[in-house]
Amino acid sequence: MWAWTLSSMTQTTAWLGRIALNFLQSLGKRAFFVWAVIPALPYSAWRIRLLMKQVYFAGVLSLPIILTAGLFVGMVLGLQGHHILTTYNSEEAVGTMTALSLIRELGPVVAALLFAGRAGSALTAEVGLMKSTEQLSALEMMAVDPMKFVIAPRILASIIALPMLAMIFIATGVLGGYVVAVGWLGVDDGAFWAQMSEQVDWQADVINGLIKAIVFGILIAIISLYEGYESVPTSEGVSRATTRSVVHASLVVLGVDFILTSLMFT
Repeated sequence: MWAWTLSSMTQTTAWLGRIALNFLQSLGKRAFFVWAVIPALPYSAWRIRLLMKQVYFAGVLSLPIILTAGLFVGMVLGLQGHHILTTYNSEEAVGTMTALSLIRELGPVVAALLFAGRAGSALTAEVGLMKSTEQLSALEMMAVDPMKFVIAPRILASIIALPMLAMIFIATGVLGGYVVAVGWLGVDDGAFWAQMSEQVDWQADVINGLIKAIVFGILIAIISLYEGYESVPTSEGVSRATTRSVVHASLVVLGVDFILTSLMFT
């Protein structure tokens, strides 16, 4: 019995050790990847044509899902907010509740999750396909740094695109809340906009929401591009990397959002 217990403890310790080593190894690879990308960012910022192409790919092509989701999220907030605030005879504050919910939390977070699912997965698949077809190796053989011409422009494009998408999501959500609250439920038009403009602060709310979106854009781009860059050069490897990028980026967005919220609004 003692031998069996000792063997079980040894196996458990070895399993935990493998998990810890794999985690540290993965963390180290990501750190080296970021360290290699940072010097390439200023160089890529001057390649305006390539940068705008990536902004179009990551941002403009994500507009349909952002507009649709923002409209319905705002409508749901207007409906639920009116239902809750009516209990306290404060239904005129539904505009404030909708705007603050979108600007502080739902706008940056939901836009980032949608961005990770649409643009992040596409970035992983694109870079993974370039690796599996040896395009990245061909660039290196021609003395062209893939970090400057492939990775860095896509990171900068994500940093530019996601804050814009988050603001569009918020504006569309406020419009959806207005349509439901004022057009459907009969909330006073002037009270809806007046209370919103009084309660929403430019620095405490809007700027912090933009900071969140910028941070999320950096994290999603790095995770997505790393997974594609380090993927196994097969069709199965690229598909698994794409799945991992969406899952990891979504979880990181939610975790970092809690940290940023605790720092900004506590």
